[in-house]
Amino acid sequence: MPDPQLLSHVLDLTRRVGHYQMSRFRSLSPGGGEEKLAREFVSEVDLHSEQLLIAGLQKLLPEAGCYGEETGISGNDRLRWIIDPLDGTTNYLSGLEQFCISVALEVDGCCELGVVLRPASNESYCAIRGHGLQHNGHPCGQAPVTRLSQALIGTGFPYRSKDLAKCFFLCAEEVLYASRGIRRFAAAALDLCYLSVGFLQGFWESDLQPYDVAAALLFLEETGCVATNQQGESYSPYRDRLLVCGSPLVHKELLPIIAKHY
Repeated sequence: MPDPQLLSHVLDLTRRVGHYQMSRFRSLSPGGGEEKLAREFVSEVDLHSEQLLIAGLQKLLPEAGCYGEETGISGNDRLRWIIDPLDGTTNYLSGLEQFCISVALEVDGCCELGVVLRPASNESYCAIRGHGLQHNGHPCGQAPVTRLSQALIGTGFPYRSKDLAKCFFLCAEEVLYASRGIRRFAAAALDLCYLSVGFLQGFWESDLQPYDVAAALLFLEETGCVATNQQGESYSPYRDRLLVCGSPLVHKELLPIIAKHY
């Protein structure tokens, strides 16, 4: 089990990187301005954020490898940090505050520690396996017992997967009328944090990467939520194309709808 002091150091590091991101936030005109300039700007912030995280994490745990969105896989693959330095880059570029930093420590393929920080509000989500989830330093309870008809469901558009677009919109129409509503925040790590603390009660999305979800999947486990693929098997971002998750009863009622369309 990771030392709780390590979790504290990782949170401090993500806050420092969050301060850097906020210092550059809304530096361009609304919408990001000219496309090439906007692309270069967000790539610079993304890459520098990841470099800051890797440098800090290597000091904390020199023997660990890294799997970062920007820099790829390096070093020890049995003990490694999984990093998304800026989840929600389009939001960030557009001046919208829905973006976050996600850091997870994976040991032999299993996430043991996770931190997600929303820099715009300094909101933190932290967990060590077996010790529950903390939201802004306060312990979180277990997922509430809610029916799908009373649930708010998060999702993400398959904008990189035209083959799934038709499936997605047919599915979304059915989920919309079976639930209390659908929300799309465009930062999967935050969506899953919101599910973990009960702001959302269900979620589905396709084509997520390990760095998108590594920390937040631990949060779901720690709060009693269920995360599977469309067949109802335990979800792995290394294997599965589709993630379906929710509080237990919502997941049970949501899964057949998702499975019917994908």
